[in-house]
Amino acid sequence: MAKLMLLTLLGLGLALFRDHRASYQARLNAFGEVKPVELPNCNLVKGIESGSEDLEILPSGLAFISSGLKYPEIKSFEPDKPGKILLMDLNEEDPTVLELKITGSKFDHSSFNPHGISTFTDEDNTVYLLVVNHPDFKSTVELFKFQEEEKSLLHLKTIRHELLPNLNDIVAVGPEHFYATNDHYFVDHYLRSWELYLGLAWSYVVYYSPTEVQVMADGFDFANGINISPDGKYVYIGELLAHKIHVYEKHANWTLTPLKSLNFNTLVDNISVDPVTGDLWVGCHPNGMRIFFYDPENPPASEVIRIQNILTEEPKVTRVYAENGTVLQGSTVASVYKGKLLIGTVFQKALYCEL
Repeated sequence: MAKLMLLTLLGLGLALFRDHRASYQARLNAFGEVKPVELPNCNLVKGIESGSEDLEILPSGLAFISSGLKYPEIKSFEPDKPGKILLMDLNEEDPTVLELKITGSKFDHSSFNPHGISTFTDEDNTVYLLVVNHPDFKSTVELFKFQEEEKSLLHLKTIRHELLPNLNDIVAVGPEHFYATNDHYFVDHYLRSWELYLGLAWSYVVYYSPTEVQVMADGFDFANGINISPDGKYVYIGELLAHKIHVYEKHANWTLTPLKSLNFNTLVDNISVDPVTGDLWVGCHPNGMRIFFYDPENPPASEVIRIQNILTEEPKVTRVYAENGTVLQGSTVASVYKGKLLIGTVFQKALYCEL
């Protein structure tokens, strides 16, 4: 009888393992292949070789780019170098990037590991840059003031909080006010791995201000990109491993109410919002397995989708760009400026295209 029970338990365990493995593969879109979509005139951005994980374009055409991300289980081509913030002027004929000098006595350059970024422009036109940072694989938000003439960032403050343990992306709604995604619940590396494998969907979104910090939405299977509509009424959240973008209504007290969700057959990463049209531009991973298990012989593909009229009953979704990884590996973000498209990647290059 004891042997029979043991065999039964082993059988159940194997069945559960197979079920979770199948679910894990489906969530990562492990067998996804990309159907190419080309744009007429694309060029790799000179000076970017180790990632352009997130980017933000000011109305003036200046683009901030976070580069050099080191993230657990993800490839890095420069693992021993600190990350950096790059500046690119999209008004130039053939734009190049410049590394922004960071000033401020309390900022540790050696452990700088930038991830998601967001800007906020004050009434006096002061531009603040908020950067998710992972010093020693922890999570902070670094607050900078952009000094355009000096081409530098003045470090003003480091923000830490127990509700910000696994930050991924951020959207600023004030100089020190933001919504942010935590892509995992657990901090411990071993527990994070099981959380991901089992699909526990325990990640969440937090609103932060100097006087209030609160979880505003939860139950996500790897909460990733986050952004806000041009009128400030709606917040968009990308759920990477559920292949969804969620629309939340934002209220005067900063709480969020779920409004609708859109499903995709690709892993949605960072979300950019066109300030004029309100269209969403999303960097995507057609096959997430190739991101988490990097093979240079079979690199991760890149894909960009555009979502028009997201608040209507029939949003229009267009695949704008797709490529199998021979040119661009692991697209995470895409944003537009005056008919040009800038595409960033988690650990590789960046691409600049005419639409």
